[in-house]
Amino acid sequence: MHLLKKIRNAVLIILAVAIAAAGCFIGWLAVTEYKPEQTEELAVESTSANTEARTLKTDDTLRIVTMNIGFAALDKDQDFFMDGGQMSVTSSAERVVETTDAIIELINGLNADAVMMQEIDVNSRRSYNYNEYAEMTSENGLKKTNSAFAINFKCEYVPYPLKGMLGKVHSGIATFTDFKVESAVREALPIPFKWPVSMANLKRCLLVERIPVEGTDRQLVLINLHLEAYDDGEGKTAQTAVLVQLMKEEYEKGNYVIAGGDFNQSFKGIDADKYAVKNPDLWAPADMDLSGLSSEWQTAYDDSVPTCRLLNQPYDPESAETQYYVIDGFILSPNVTVEAVETVDAGFEYSDHNPVVLDVKLAE
Repeated sequence: MHLLKKIRNAVLIILAVAIAAAGCFIGWLAVTEYKPEQTEELAVESTSANTEARTLKTDDTLRIVTMNIGFAALDKDQDFFMDGGQMSVTSSAERVVETTDAIIELINGLNADAVMMQEIDVNSRRSYNYNEYAEMTSENGLKKTNSAFAINFKCEYVPYPLKGMLGKVHSGIATFTDFKVESAVREALPIPFKWPVSMANLKRCLLVERIPVEGTDRQLVLINLHLEAYDDGEGKTAQTAVLVQLMKEEYEKGNYVIAGGDFNQSFKGIDADKYAVKNPDLWAPADMDLSGLSSEWQTAYDDSVPTCRLLNQPYDPESAETQYYVIDGFILSPNVTVEAVETVDAGFEYSDHNPVVLDVKLAE
């Protein structure tokens, strides 16, 4: 009996210590939780390209590129635990550096006037704390005049998955341009997750840049986005509704509006057979609901090449388990004319997303 009492007391002590430790950890997460304001001004920083910002004119043809770079850690040899794979941290620090440089070279070769990027890590365990944004704005980086960065994932320690926890994550979205930018703001989006999950999850946002159009009182409003991925669908719907409302308000002011990025939703009109969901137990995109916009508004995407792949396994184009999607592209106001749109087939060499290139003109 004496031995059983000792064992019981020991178990109770261990349990009490574990509960206390868990409480301290949750309290620490609460204290350090990233809580952005609804609207925050962002710095528009000159890059090391050392080029003078251009003035935008209505007769200019613009080339805009969007690419989710997968924090330079989701190249063709990787999988990811949230998609049915195993990995949470990529293979090596050297690989992250090499992949970041390769993405920079790929994007520079597309000769864009503006680049919208998503999933750029600046201090995250999953990418070995490499500052990808700093590299992109360095003299060896993207050949753009200026840039703005908006945080959408900042947590001192993400306690999942149980095997290979993500740990510290500091990441966001960035827009790089050659034009004079009047302002850049971070607009917060609805958060679908409840406490305590919300403390260690993404705080999605829109990165909104305003570019004056010479000789007019109008602006080109560029909206960079990365909408919800791993929710039950309500988050995507709520965030899309906020996006739609913002676009409508800007167009009603007379502005030109281009929203682009990773929607995590399928565009209406894509080849449904080609991009059918193979395994309903794994991740699947929602259908994009743009019913709040009139028929004059346009979506721009290219479904001849997939924009994204599922990370349930390393990339294998011959495998029946390889799942493709078209979830990256653009929405444009009626006063913007689409000249061309193309998904660049990069073979998912450097990311689980391919870049999408859009050529447009602004109506006079």
